[in-house]
Amino acid sequence: MALCAFSFPAHINRSTASDPQKSTPFTSHLLGRTDLLFQSLHKLYQVQVRKRPGEVYASLSGGAEYHSQRPPTPLLDTINYPIHMKNLSIKELKQLADELRSDVIFNVSKTGGHLGSSLGVVELTVALHYVFNAPKDKILWDVGHQSYPHKILTGRRDKMHTIRQTNGLAGFTKRSESEYDCFGTGHSSTTISAGLGMSVGRDLKGERNNVVAVIGDGAMTAGQAYEAMNNAGYLDSDMIVILNDNKQVSLPTANLDGPIPPVGALSSALSRLQSNRPLRELREVAKGVTKQIGGPMHELAAKVDEYARGMISGSGSTLFEELGLYYIGPVDGHNIDDLVSILKEVKSTKSTGPVLIHVVTEKGRGYPYAEKAVDKYHGVAKFDPATGKQFKGSSATQAYTTYFAEALIAEAEADKNIVAIHAAMGGGTGLNLFLRRFPKRCFDVGIAEQHAVTFAAGLACEGLKPFCAIYSSFMQRAYDQVVHDVDLQKLPVRFAMDRAGLVGADGPTHCGAFDVTFMACLPNMVVMAPSNEAELFHMVATAAAIDDRPSCFRYPRGNGVGVQLPLGNKGVPLEIGKGRVLIEGERIAILGYGTAVQSCLAAAALLESHGLRLTVADARFCKPLDHSLIRTLAKSHEVLITVEEGSIGGFGSHVAQFLALDGLLDGTVKWRPLVLPDRYIDHGSPADQLAQSGLTPSHIAATVFNVLGQKREALEIMSSRN
Repeated sequence: MALCAFSFPAHINRSTASDPQKSTPFTSHLLGRTDLLFQSLHKLYQVQVRKRPGEVYASLSGGAEYHSQRPPTPLLDTINYPIHMKNLSIKELKQLADELRSDVIFNVSKTGGHLGSSLGVVELTVALHYVFNAPKDKILWDVGHQSYPHKILTGRRDKMHTIRQTNGLAGFTKRSESEYDCFGTGHSSTTISAGLGMSVGRDLKGERNNVVAVIGDGAMTAGQAYEAMNNAGYLDSDMIVILNDNKQVSLPTANLDGPIPPVGALSSALSRLQSNRPLRELREVAKGVTKQIGGPMHELAAKVDEYARGMISGSGSTLFEELGLYYIGPVDGHNIDDLVSILKEVKSTKSTGPVLIHVVTEKGRGYPYAEKAVDKYHGVAKFDPATGKQFKGSSATQAYTTYFAEALIAEAEADKNIVAIHAAMGGGTGLNLFLRRFPKRCFDVGIAEQHAVTFAAGLACEGLKPFCAIYSSFMQRAYDQVVHDVDLQKLPVRFAMDRAGLVGADGPTHCGAFDVTFMACLPNMVVMAPSNEAELFHMVATAAAIDDRPSCFRYPRGNGVGVQLPLGNKGVPLEIGKGRVLIEGERIAILGYGTAVQSCLAAAALLESHGLRLTVADARFCKPLDHSLIRTLAKSHEVLITVEEGSIGGFGSHVAQFLALDGLLDGTVKWRPLVLPDRYIDHGSPADQLAQSGLTPSHIAATVFNVLGQKREALEIMSSRN
């Protein structure tokens, strides 16, 4: 399937195109067929519009109530694996979808998790597992937060009560969890690339299985998706891409191509037509013939073909077809009849190359509260199914994310050059609050972290003060831009890295373990981390004041510790590269970085009851380091312990480098680093993750006893923790 280098205008003049003075017998034949197509489609359109006028989307459920008790699921109870679905009728598949939807709702009501996205793909999941033969056929779920129905149908229903909990099911697809999870996800826009790799691998091995990549419209805003489609069009390997369009792209333009064409009976009939095997194979033969003829004749036939496809599919087809994908849709993603018919046709057709099926779904489908407020039911806490009320724990403090937003708003009030950028995470980064106050100074670039960073670099070139707020784990996606476009040029872009450190239920895909390591190795970057929420306000102010180089600061998921905030939420810029001593002690010094300082203070309190008074210091900066503070701690204490919630190669490594070069390790001081272990920490409660990592106050205290040779006391303090 060759890439198209042109697009054919939808306003083609048929009378001109069919001018007998400009046509040959072959072109007359082709254009005559096209004219018949026009007539047929016009008649079909008239009939279908009378049946179902207007735009038809997935409609909201009636009423504002839901079951208070879990409904019976007699059909779902017989389905343990997809093979058990194969003999069901379409009517039974619809019943299965209804039961599956209620099962998702009641499961998530007990555990919390991703609700709206999973409810939106129930019918699609049922249709995929009915038509295809997983795990031989590969089904990939982009991001993976919509995979709850998939997990239920693939042998994990009895474990759904453990999802996102310690030793339980992952909230995303995970290869080690099930053979039905052929590719692990958590970040977006990866499945077309992975699916293409699987398709080419299949071809090289001479196998014949199908590969299906399901990707959302939000994930389609990332460049990697287009890189993959471009390569897929070139390689022409058979694979199916399903674009799950639930109109939830966070961009101002809520979908990819403007208003979605009607997704009702007309669209359904036309989608059936374009997925029809005889028509498809006729097109393949026609392309082969015109390629042999070559030259202008091939181009003319290609234009006619593309226009016919545009008529059938609507305006969305052109972009995908130019990338080399055969476009089908839009299709009602909640109509199992249509989904099954189209998937069966695509599966049974030989030599298709890459196919994109555009499926329109409704996020939160079938649960009234989720349908009406998708922003509140994307990720949920435990809730009451009957009322939709979520059981969120109360806290005396706000989330660090909110404190960051309030600090940035205060800085922006005083400085009109401050602007904010995020990558489709307005709610997650708190910048939706900034947007309300400064609608023209906040930019959502979509799921496009690479673009976000270089866009911020361009803003910095013009004298603005960009704050680029991106999750720590998502910053990994834009590292080359951070190095090449920002740090190398010493552009004053400020990176606010949320979700730093362990993140609990979201697990290793979202764990912010590596940012200190990959940021602090850059020559021009100022790297800092607050020990509490007040320090975060000061570091936002510090970053705003740094105008000759890039800077970054990290802060965790979770709430503040309850310290007093700066007056008017306006932080005070800190002296660059200067830490502070919080507790003056003797013999043992603990130097904490970021919110790990709170565990250091708790460890000091534990040890004080054992007769040890420790020095506790807050480094504040990883780069530049406070050499004077570290030198003083090393020379005046027997033991120096560095503590951070980050990977090997981070803060502790920079301290060790300085200690070694300064000759401080040549004497009697003993240095011990406490960091995240050199492995990925599975999802679970934050307390469980911290314990697995060996970074609790008890672990820090036990480390002190161990380095002092007091093994019994170390064991006692660890056992008392349990």
